[in-house]
Amino acid sequence: MQKRFFIALGILVVLFVFAFFFERLIDYLKIGFFVIIGLLLIDILLLYRTKDAIKASRVLPDKLSNGDKNPVEILITNHYNSKIFLNIIDELPVQFQERDFRIIDEVDAGKSKTFSYTVRPTERGEYHYGGLQVFVGSPLGLAQRKFSFNQDAMVPNYPSFLQLRKYELMAFTNKLRDFGLKKIRRIGHTMEFEQIKDYVQGDDVRNINWKASAKRNQLMINQFQDEKSQPVYSVIDKGRVMKMPFEELKLVDYAINATLVISNIALKKGDKAGMFSFSDKLSNQVMAQKRASQMNLILETLYNLDTDFKESDFGRLYIDIKRTITQRSLLLLYTNFETMDALHRQLPYLQAIAKNHLLVVIFFDNTELKELIRQPATTTHEIYQQTIAEKFIYEKRLIVNELNKYGIQTILTEPQNLTVNTINKYLEIKARGLL
Repeated sequence: MQKRFFIALGILVVLFVFAFFFERLIDYLKIGFFVIIGLLLIDILLLYRTKDAIKASRVLPDKLSNGDKNPVEILITNHYNSKIFLNIIDELPVQFQERDFRIIDEVDAGKSKTFSYTVRPTERGEYHYGGLQVFVGSPLGLAQRKFSFNQDAMVPNYPSFLQLRKYELMAFTNKLRDFGLKKIRRIGHTMEFEQIKDYVQGDDVRNINWKASAKRNQLMINQFQDEKSQPVYSVIDKGRVMKMPFEELKLVDYAINATLVISNIALKKGDKAGMFSFSDKLSNQVMAQKRASQMNLILETLYNLDTDFKESDFGRLYIDIKRTITQRSLLLLYTNFETMDALHRQLPYLQAIAKNHLLVVIFFDNTELKELIRQPATTTHEIYQQTIAEKFIYEKRLIVNELNKYGIQTILTEPQNLTVNTINKYLEIKARGLL
């Protein structure tokens, strides 16, 4: 709106120059000049005559969900007697790198209006918002009035709790197949004894308790129930291999989000959920429990977890697991292997862990290499690059086969599909009674 004023003023200056050569226009120019100055004064008077002409506030969520779109609202109330035109500048946290974020709109006289936008954080931690700067213009559009509102606030960015709610709903409804989750037919039995009861027609005769039947002189049967409360641990490698970025999130962030979701589903399924991380040593440990506060404890632990650029020590991991986890458990190990050599260095330790626990090694497909292979190669250099890329992708498949050969379960997944594939594997293990 200020631009319009300067344009009009510039036009008048040009006309005054021409007036020196055309004296007949000078009187009209004087009139036009004073008209514009008069309108400008009226516009300023309209904008500044009301002290608290507008009210503005920002509505933030209690916490942000990492990697997801989080809604933010700005509420503007217009106390003017006429429509106003707004230029809203919100001072976003430095992590978003938005240096010129603004909303341009209008609000009718005496009305309130809510403006919404979304932010997608990609780094866990504290996000500090600054103030709200609102520039108001009247319908004349010759001047603007600036309003500043102190809306400083800090919002913590947690692992993706929005995914937690989404996948919890999917895992406990009939919409699993619609969202890419599989329904697994139960083919095994993982049962624990509940009680001895009278035999009724239809009971499985294989469960008849002959000793109890002889004592009672009637058929008695052992009743079983599905075994529950199995320990499920998410083991997050926070070494340098998990620093690799994908769609602005590090691999460790995908593992953290999947850990939060699978822990919640495990608890809902009646299992015990726990977690820990490792690089050169074991840390961030939460022992598997089934208490009400377990999810909050896991969430707070994941909030501060990050990579440390160290070489991951799988030998130390084996020792710590053997010392701290005595009950046979499901271990979901989030890590990354790029080559067979990298796997073979750690394979003896993975085999040792798998002897006492059900180990699932979860690692990542390199989607950028796949994209490179799809591109047409026209030069020798591009052909060479595609050949190397195909070699690395092939090695990923060899890693899966090598782990399976030693009875170690695997998930090779693209980062964006990690959570879905992990849930699938967990449900499959539950259905097959493997644990």
